[in-house]
Amino acid sequence: MTEEIHLAQNTASRDGAQHIVLVTGPSGAGRSTAIHVLEDLGYEPIDNLPLSLIPRLLDGPPMDRPVALGIDVRNRDFSANALIALIDALTRDPQVQAEVLYLDCAVGELVRRYGETRRRHPLRPDAPPEQGALAETDLLAPIRARADVLIDTSELSPHDLRAELARWFDRTAGNGMAIALQSFSYKRGVPRGLDMMFDCRFLRNPHWDARLRPLDGRDRRVADFVAADPRFDPFLERLRDLLAFVIPAHVQEGKTHLTIGIGCTGGQHRSVAVVENMANLLAEAGLQVSIRHRELERRAVGPADSGV
Repeated sequence: MTEEIHLAQNTASRDGAQHIVLVTGPSGAGRSTAIHVLEDLGYEPIDNLPLSLIPRLLDGPPMDRPVALGIDVRNRDFSANALIALIDALTRDPQVQAEVLYLDCAVGELVRRYGETRRRHPLRPDAPPEQGALAETDLLAPIRARADVLIDTSELSPHDLRAELARWFDRTAGNGMAIALQSFSYKRGVPRGLDMMFDCRFLRNPHWDARLRPLDGRDRRVADFVAADPRFDPFLERLRDLLAFVIPAHVQEGKTHLTIGIGCTGGQHRSVAVVENMANLLAEAGLQVSIRHRELERRAVGPADSGV
């Protein structure tokens, strides 16, 4: 990197805005654990507050510490549409710095956890837990798509989850900034919550090579194909130089997370390869980096779209 990234610690919310984290996800995925962890990290925890009361909670001057709000299907007036409307309203409010933390978990693991505790599922108390878990996962799908931070707890112990949450939300962490890189398909729309977005559709498309079409950008053959484009290295160099310039400025403004989207047509080859390469470069610079490949996640639960 031509300019070293220096990160200054700054734990204040931007422009004095109230920092709020909406913690949600399917029942059994670890939401209660996350609320307790955030409390230990200095957040004010409030669980199962009716959605209609949340705007009232935020009336008046900002609190002296960030707030963690636990939200799930047990909230008195919960609906996916109501929660999406709340997220939209908070996003538009200049006095609020809102993030959505979504704790995800595979249905099979949720069923196993319910079997161990012998609890009934809150959405389908009179049915087997699998029915409730499937119904809730489907109900929360639009919320999952709005997540700023997505953590899959399927294979995480409570200790692992605590460490992952601390990585994202510990406001006293030494470098003060966590970077989230997300690949996506322009055909499916731009992800919400991006701070920066870059288009890599100008790179050579592996979709037109029949041998590479069924693969994705994490495969070495696809990555090499994309990297062979003479525009790839200059693009990556300019992108990392830009980040070296803007990241310290964001930290000085009190921002603790930066979400960067890299898009291509199908979200399977070029954007994935660029995200993987950029994540390695930023990690080498000592930054906390997480990766999300939106379309590959979709493909895991349904048929893949064309990568054209």
